[in-house]
Amino acid sequence: MALFDEVTMSDSGNDSESGHSSSAGTPTGTGINSNLNGNTTRNNASSSSSSSLTSLTAGGRLAKLLAREQELIKTLEELSREIEQLEQTPEEAEKANAGGEEEEEEGDDLEEFEAPEWCVPIKANVMTYDWDSLAAECQFDVILMDPPWQLATHAPTRGVAIAYQQLPDICIEELPVPKLSSNGFIFIWVINNKYARAFDLMRKWGYSYVDDITWVKQTVNRRMAKGHGYYLQHAKETCLVGKKGEDPPNCRHSIGSDVIFSERRGQSQKPEELYEMIEELVPNGRYLEIFGRKNNLRDYWVTVGNEL
Repeated sequence: MALFDEVTMSDSGNDSESGHSSSAGTPTGTGINSNLNGNTTRNNASSSSSSSLTSLTAGGRLAKLLAREQELIKTLEELSREIEQLEQTPEEAEKANAGGEEEEEEGDDLEEFEAPEWCVPIKANVMTYDWDSLAAECQFDVILMDPPWQLATHAPTRGVAIAYQQLPDICIEELPVPKLSSNGFIFIWVINNKYARAFDLMRKWGYSYVDDITWVKQTVNRRMAKGHGYYLQHAKETCLVGKKGEDPPNCRHSIGSDVIFSERRGQSQKPEELYEMIEELVPNGRYLEIFGRKNNLRDYWVTVGNEL
């Protein structure tokens, strides 16, 4: 019995030692889980950091691409406007304007416009304006006009809208030009199919044809600005010159040239050289422009039109 108890105690001691050894030498389940969780957390942190870096890099590239896209869009819009301007040079359709350009003009109207200090702009419908009152106040030495000639039905307008109100010849003929000047010059811009009509108007208003001026249009690079025409490409405009009565005071002769080489500017905006030529022909004169627009306003000129 004692021997049995000794053996039992010996076995228990071995089991205790074995258990202690097992506990000390082998990690418990809780320790294993802690190690696994720690490794997973480190892996997740590393993965998150890598993902964040990748996102920042991709975001930067995307921002650069979007900025580049906006620059390209702006460049394409500028090129499109330049192409439209280069195409709008035929005499029959030079004043034709696409819807986008009409919107641009409307936008320009909203901007503050500063007129020349000594100009006299009169915003009015030329067909209903009180010309008698103006004639009673002043007799002009020079009258300049760019009539909104009615285009022929076959005129090449390239399918775009006409940006101004055209007038039939009979309406232009009814303008009381004879009341506005007893002696002096008249300058009339004319398109190809209205030459004969312009000469008729001169005679009706008491003027005799004396000369003409050719404006050769140029691009910003000083090249000839060719445009569409019905038979030939058009790169010029013509201004007829008439005279009635005596020479106005201080009138000069043999001045300037009958050919103007000048860059094409805004829609219906005629070359500044013509105004300078008129002022050299009749210094300190009394100048009137009919059918004028705000881009034609000039010091010491009276300008009448419904687009001022």
